[in-house]
Amino acid sequence: MTSHFLECQVMHQRFHPQAHAFRHRIFMLSLDLDELAMLSLPLRLLKINGPGLLSFRERDYLPSADAATPALPLKARVIEHLRTRGVEAPIARVQLITMPCVAGYLFNPVSFYYCFDPAGSPVAAVVEVTNTFREVKLYTLDRRALQGGRFHLRTPKHFYVSPYSDVDVSFDFSLHLPGRTVRIQIDDFTETRRTLTSTVVGRPSRLDAAHVLWFSLKYPFLTAKVMTLIHWHALRLWLKRVPWFAKSARTADQRDVLRPHVSLRAVPAAKPL
Repeated sequence: MTSHFLECQVMHQRFHPQAHAFRHRIFMLSLDLDELAMLSLPLRLLKINGPGLLSFRERDYLPSADAATPALPLKARVIEHLRTRGVEAPIARVQLITMPCVAGYLFNPVSFYYCFDPAGSPVAAVVEVTNTFREVKLYTLDRRALQGGRFHLRTPKHFYVSPYSDVDVSFDFSLHLPGRTVRIQIDDFTETRRTLTSTVVGRPSRLDAAHVLWFSLKYPFLTAKVMTLIHWHALRLWLKRVPWFAKSARTADQRDVLRPHVSLRAVPAAKPL
């Protein structure tokens, strides 16, 4: 079985216009989407598509405007998304790195899908970013983004992630292929100046009942804690007088957004880049 837990350190450092940094420890799931049927643990410690102390629900991922699409298994939706982005290579395995739903509450700032062909070679990666409005945007990295043992892509952001980060800057993704460690870095760039960096570094642990209990005690109410920390650091940035802007101020620059907030629903859809 290739599915496992990841115990991770998350680092976030802002360089401009005011310095601000933090480090927190979390845990995540690394799930082979072909193994979901065999992953539920007894006593509802970890449940797939059902309630548990920790749970994973396929319907929470890759939202679509097509009402029929969420009924498909998540792996099939990932493959369909890649086809719409011109990725025609066969996909044999999809490994998803994400936070679980904890005690019924889910918030995932970002999830990562690594996609491999039948020979085990990397084909593509998909980054699913979610903001506190529960909007989602997908960023796709195909084989053209492969550089050695990582996917690397700089692409326009066009998404409202934080009131302290503009929507027309660029995301710079560096996703090392999963192995003995997971290393992910996402930077914000304004033209050639890096204004923000975020990293996730994790090591695998067995996905079993003992680790469910251990991580649940070590990191209680993880997803609620993450949401609380987001607002806590937003308050600290406000106290530092970092300039901010309202979501409704730049609606035309928020493009290809899934589950759009009411502030975007009257905005004509922009053509994909």
